[in-house]
Amino acid sequence: MTRFSDSSKELKPGGGLPALLLAGPTAGGKTSLSIEIFRDIGSSFGLEIVNADSMQIYRRMDIGTAKPSASERGIVAHHLIDIAEPDEQFDAARYVLVARPVIEELRGKNIVPLVVGGTGLYMRALTRGLCAGPPSEPQVKERFVSLEKTLGLAHLYGELLRVDPASAAKIHPNDRQRIIRALEVFHVAGVPLSALQRSHGFARELFPTVKVFITRARDVLYRRIEQRVDSMMEEGLRAEVEGLLDMGYGPELKAMQSIGYRQMAAHLAGKMSLDEAVLEIKRQTRRYAKRQITWFGADSEYRCFDAEDKGGIIAYFRQSIARRLEEAREGLP
Repeated sequence: MTRFSDSSKELKPGGGLPALLLAGPTAGGKTSLSIEIFRDIGSSFGLEIVNADSMQIYRRMDIGTAKPSASERGIVAHHLIDIAEPDEQFDAARYVLVARPVIEELRGKNIVPLVVGGTGLYMRALTRGLCAGPPSEPQVKERFVSLEKTLGLAHLYGELLRVDPASAAKIHPNDRQRIIRALEVFHVAGVPLSALQRSHGFARELFPTVKVFITRARDVLYRRIEQRVDSMMEEGLRAEVEGLLDMGYGPELKAMQSIGYRQMAAHLAGKMSLDEAVLEIKRQTRRYAKRQITWFGADSEYRCFDAEDKGGIIAYFRQSIARRLEEAREGLP
């Protein structure tokens, strides 16, 4: 495969080569678009895909996470899919630890990394770093764990709304790990986690990037969400969740609290009918898509495209890569 023009042979490994970021809401069409980007750009530059979806990292959670199919993964190399068990703790900090070496290795081989996903915090942490906050203090954390057991997670979320509303607005009310961590930071550091993050600023880009966010008309996106959930049910989402429960992955796990898995587990426990569970999955998925649109829409570094403008997206990526390479060549001694 010819990856670069002859003049680019002067470049050092990774010199000037950007990572491409393709973000968008769930069911927006990122997977199929990423394959088309590879088919166009990969023939000229070389390209491999790096997953930035916080659920596709888990093994045996395939249908409910809408992972790329085996045939799609056979077309282009995909990294960071199926790298953790459903009961493993996995967060943005761990994602950076495993993702950044992959990015640098690809750039070192003069292969374009295409980071694809909808988990905004993962993408921001990857490119800008994380504000880690103070080290964990087990006694403080255990106090909140105990409170959650006695008073419930809703009580903890209400407390977070009181002491750090900015963080609470970004954290799902069912995200036990992040709620407890934000409360722990507040009580250890004496200031809200959101204030620490603002002072950090995520200001330093760790490697060159070109960022695209794809969007669709709201009614079109919601229709696609409905169709995706229906397809998941036809493909066997209920059986997938039942199998995970049978393997001992309980509904209290963070991974099993995600959309689709939480509702199917509740249905299997007799807490709601199948129809109710499906309707709730669709409703929560629409809400999640709205949060994704708000997150990426607030980041001015992302160039927004209609998802159907595939030619425009590919041309933008191509031109951006060429510009970065030209700048790198001009900077050579």
